[in-house]
Formats: sequence, C-alpha cells, structure tokens
Amino acid sequence: MKAVVSMLRGVNLAKHRRIKMDELRAVYESLELRQPTTFIQSGNVIFLTAERDLARLARRIEDAIEERFGFRPDVVVRTIAELKDAIARNPFAGRKGIEPGKLIVTFLGGEPAAEARDKIRSMKTDPEELRIDGRELYIYYPDGQGRTKLPMAAIERTLKTPGTGRNWNSVTKMLEIAAELEAGHR
Repeated sequence: MKAVVSMLRGVNLAKHRRIKMDELRAVYESLELRQPTTFIQSGNVIFLTAERDLARLARRIEDAIEERFGFRPDVVVRTIAELKDAIARNPFAGRKGIEPGKLIVTFLGGEPAAEARDKIRSMKTDPEELRIDGRELYIYYPDGQGRTKLPMAAIERTLKTPGTGRNWNSVTKMLEIAAELEAGHR
C-alpha cells in the first residue's frame, strides 16, 4: 500500500459545492481506500491504496463524489514521490523573503503541451511571478492572492488541463501526513 494525496478543485468555496470532511472520508472508504485523512476544509484527502492507475483512481473518486453530492469536482492525485519531487523543484526555494503562505503550487491533472508552456512563460504577470515545471505551476503572490490581477482563467484555458492550487504550507503538511500514514502502515 502506498500513500496518495488527492486534492479536489473548487469545493467549499463560499457557499458553493459544500462537502463536510466526514462525509468526504466516507466516500473514500466506500471506494475501499484505506485510512482516508482530510487536511483542512478545501478537499485534501490523504489515503492508502494498492491502485497503480492513479488517473483511473481519480476518475473513480470524481464519479463517487458526483453520485453522492450532485456535482463533479476535478480530482488531482500525487504519490509521495511526486509530491517530494514537486517540492524539490520549487523555483523559489533558494530565494530569501519568500513567504510560504503567498507561494501557491497548482497541481495539474495532466502534462501541458510545449506550446501551452511557452505561452504561459511569455505572459505578463507582474508583480506575481509564475513558473511552470512538469505538472506543477508555481506562483508567488508578493501582495497576496486577494489583490492579484493575474488572469487565472486565461492561464487555465491556455494549459488545457485542470489543476488545483495549494499554498506552500499546505503542500509540505500534506507530504508530512502522507509520509506518516505510509510509515505507519509498514
């Protein structure tokens, strides 16, 4: 069994697409995913599975959530190794003054095409800084996300793959939870 981190896109925002975490854990249990553990209210579930086809697993989770709650969020999954790799590739890691709560990693559901990557890299994003690497988009919001003029809708249309963002503190905490879950299972 390996630990997997799943992140739901667009749940529990304001009064839309609400899911209680105990009900979400029950959905994961119904799919025979072991020890589902939620982290904060934004749809992060860490669990154990023997499933090897994670894309198929993400679709199964989306199907089950749609059946139970009446809407279908995108579900992005990462293994511990993939999460560690995303953390290791943080393009802002060596820079002083980066506030972890203002650094967002958008985990993409698929690999964007080279043309999409080039378009993203050429976008004017000041004062925000945007870097794309693999299936992750790293965005630093020096003034916070609430004041940004960054055209996220245009970025998403360009990438042509769903994604969901988490701040750096959440990313590192989810890795910690996943590692503890997997270590406790051995």
